[in-house]
Amino acid sequence: MNIFITGGTTGIGLALAQLYLEEGHRVGICARNLEKFPSEIKNKYKLLKCYQVDVVNREELRTAIFDFAQGNLDIIFANAGRSVGAKSKTPLFSVANNIIDINVKGVLNAFEAALEIMVPQKRGHLVATASVAGFIGLPGAGAYSASKAAVLRLCESYSIDLKPVGINVSAIAPGFIDTPLTKQNNHKMPFIMSSQKAAKLIKKAVEKKKVLYLFPMRMKIIVTILEIIPRSWYRALMGFRVFNYSSKD
Repeated sequence: MNIFITGGTTGIGLALAQLYLEEGHRVGICARNLEKFPSEIKNKYKLLKCYQVDVVNREELRTAIFDFAQGNLDIIFANAGRSVGAKSKTPLFSVANNIIDINVKGVLNAFEAALEIMVPQKRGHLVATASVAGFIGLPGAGAYSASKAAVLRLCESYSIDLKPVGINVSAIAPGFIDTPLTKQNNHKMPFIMSSQKAAKLIKKAVEKKKVLYLFPMRMKIIVTILEIIPRSWYRALMGFRVFNYSSKD
């Protein structure tokens, strides 16, 4: 198979790339900074191609995907993303704009280029990395929650629209994964999971063509409850807890 992964130099993207490469698939990865990609992996696999690309740059990303695919693309993982890092009660709009650009426009740009290849071949699989944060408005993370909610709804709509032309769509909604992004967080991260374990679970979900995969199970239960309770209860609960969200203690 031919598999392209945005944000493939670290975390989930890197772990997914390794899994597919080990099975003998062709893998293309892109990132803004390829220096982060481990040289030992880059030198080990002949079926790996790397591109230095900003996913917000529509034409740049399209060129990379087309160069890799050569008219044949099986799966694209729109995985590149930005988290909030240190949270603030006052919105940081420069950060918010960048989060929306990368987390939403980056997915759109990846899907657009992939579909130019997949629609004519009448097959393919679009996969986007969302988050459990997309189901609720997390304190101090409004733009991040909004961006991941957008990805969830985008994938839900596309899964309906593209099914008749043979294209599957999956939204992956992980809880806390141990990646360079989450290391920026200044709050507690319950049920945190390694990127290697997460990648294995994601790969299985994609193989099963799940439209939505929310994990781990304990986080899924908590988020589901928080999503369905009255919003006034949720706001009160978060308001009570938020006084200490700036500390990991």
